[in-house]
Amino acid sequence: MQNTKSYVQEHKDRFINELIELLKIPSISADSTYEKEVVKTAYEIKKSLEKAGCDTVEICETPGYPIVFGEKVIDSDLPTVLVYGHYDVQPPDPIDLWDSPPFEPVIKKTELHPEGAIFARGACDDKGQMYMHVKALEFMTKTDQLPCNVKFMIEGEEEVGSESLGWFVEKNQEKLANDVILISDTGMIAKDVPSITTGLRGLSYVEVEVTGPNRDLHSGLYGGAVANPINVLAKMIASLHDQNNYITIPGFYDNVEELSKDERSEMAKAPFSLNEYKKSLNINAVYGEEGYTTNERNSIRPTLDVNGIWGGYTGEGAKTVIASKAYAKISMRLVPNQDWKEITELFKNHFESIAPEAVTVNITPHHGGQGYVTPVDSIGYKAASNAYRDTFGKTPIPQRSGGSIPIVSLFEKELKSKTILMGFGLDSDAIHSPNEHFGIWNYLKGIETIPLFYKHFTELSKDQ
Repeated sequence: MQNTKSYVQEHKDRFINELIELLKIPSISADSTYEKEVVKTAYEIKKSLEKAGCDTVEICETPGYPIVFGEKVIDSDLPTVLVYGHYDVQPPDPIDLWDSPPFEPVIKKTELHPEGAIFARGACDDKGQMYMHVKALEFMTKTDQLPCNVKFMIEGEEEVGSESLGWFVEKNQEKLANDVILISDTGMIAKDVPSITTGLRGLSYVEVEVTGPNRDLHSGLYGGAVANPINVLAKMIASLHDQNNYITIPGFYDNVEELSKDERSEMAKAPFSLNEYKKSLNINAVYGEEGYTTNERNSIRPTLDVNGIWGGYTGEGAKTVIASKAYAKISMRLVPNQDWKEITELFKNHFESIAPEAVTVNITPHHGGQGYVTPVDSIGYKAASNAYRDTFGKTPIPQRSGGSIPIVSLFEKELKSKTILMGFGLDSDAIHSPNEHFGIWNYLKGIETIPLFYKHFTELSKDQ
């Protein structure tokens, strides 16, 4: 495959501007206020796929937000790559921590990105990485170098659990038939250290409500006589970890996959500076489960974290009340063999059991998904490795990620396909946080590398 780099350089300004226009649309799936913008984004993706060379592109209605399906089939005897991505984004809150408005993209130079990075919600997760695949298709069709068939499935609910995607996949297995699934919704170790994500953690996400008295009470008249739901909730949450940061829910670790010393040793070969890690986060020390390194804690070990907590009066000034209710949102990142539904039930039973009689507890499961490990001996992995080697000049390192893409295990179950995770983001890109960004170098490098995956995958498939 020739001229990928030169084509990208020739069209880079247009590629950047097209992405910026897409990032201007606030496609926040978690907030129904933005419903029109989410749907508008789906139609913009449809136009982009049509211009890139898909023969057919459909807006597929679902019980939730639509899925954009596109395909270009050149020969039924050739292998088919199914590209998955999502066009919805996380809420931008807290807005006041952004240096520039989250949906007014700006390009700024940083220490890691001297060539510039695009700052906007969704820049890396996942509009920027998803759009790399659209532009990669454009290169292959415009230069007549598409070596195999390609399908696209771009959804609008990934940030809220992908419920409609499961419905769609189950009903469209023939339409989605493929030989490998390709996703860019992960990262790599560094700009000069390419890596391929080989494992994802699962997820269980719940909301808890603790109720005390039937109304907010005067803290002077009632303080010390009735349970304060906020105090109680804080104690209950604190009890979920012991002094070694081990999760105390009975049965939580029963099915946790324990990696061998050899596997942990291989993981430890990945370049990592603890000092740089702490410096980048402006922290004095790391914190986590005893007996594991930082990279192990955030990839091969399960976690439990409070994502939000509220109750009572939080406005300006003072209001001395004992709140009637207190709330928290809690996520548990899970490792392979931990079933998210089972973990959710274990959490529910335990949390209810530790509540004092003075309060009542209500637990609402939101969404979840299974962890996933992809084999490194598949032709898909080998094709990705070869593609990175061609453009980076070095063999990528296999790496397990701490993040979750719950639909990956669904794909294997329903479509019987392995997934290859070719991410081009960096840990410093602040996904899900204020000032999310995506390096222009990373964006263009992804467009340059992805067509080579198609080339190597097609060639390796011939030998099977």
